[in-house]
Amino acid sequence: MKMVATKNQIVHNILTMTHRNLLKTLHNPDSLSDVVIEPVIFTLLFGYLFGGVIAGSVHAYLPMLVSGILVQSILNAASGSGQQLREDINAGVFDRFKTLPISPIAPLAGQLVGDSLRLLLSGMMALITAFVMGWRPTVGLPTLGAVLLLAIFIGWATSWIFALVGLMAKNAELIGSLSMIIILVMTFLSNAFIPVKTLPRFIQTIVKINPVSLTITAIRTILRTGNWGGNATMVFISGGIIILIFMPLTVLVYQRRG
Repeated sequence: MKMVATKNQIVHNILTMTHRNLLKTLHNPDSLSDVVIEPVIFTLLFGYLFGGVIAGSVHAYLPMLVSGILVQSILNAASGSGQQLREDINAGVFDRFKTLPISPIAPLAGQLVGDSLRLLLSGMMALITAFVMGWRPTVGLPTLGAVLLLAIFIGWATSWIFALVGLMAKNAELIGSLSMIIILVMTFLSNAFIPVKTLPRFIQTIVKINPVSLTITAIRTILRTGNWGGNATMVFISGGIIILIFMPLTVLVYQRRG
């Protein structure tokens, strides 16, 4: 009976920290912009600027754009976990948490659980914006939900990498800048926004080995055929490997700094 009460208390602590981190996102213009505004702006900007040049019209370009914007938006939202952790550490918030009668792992777990909800919101904003622009998926709602969950899963796996960086680095602004640069390079050097065949041959090689390209290809295959496919399985396995490696490392570094 005592064990159940302890587990319930841990869950309650994590949910409380999750709520706290979500409120922090809502009241922070920079964090809210990453999650809500950027997916809308990039979808509108890329769709109307490049749609006619690349595909002949915005409507024809949207099937290609949706998957790229979805992955970019979720990865961008995932990068915020490291910066938020470092901001809390530098502000002394985590030191104050240690004095409270809560589970020691709750602050870290609350951040990562909150990240999954931030990723969901970011992905939905990208899809809703594309729908408003005229994109109509050819698959049913369950399949579209599976696509969104796959993107969220790989984004949440990546959050553990950024969380580890946030625990080890010392400057929150530096973490944010480097994360943004890395995500922009990886998405633009992928098949997210343009046909790969139009690129120089040496860049095509980089694009093909880019894990972002694999994720986008998997999502496009599901949206086009309605079938899961081998690429989606590879993305799922890759995300699982990232979690198996970086979750224990992040927890270990977090516990040692405590």
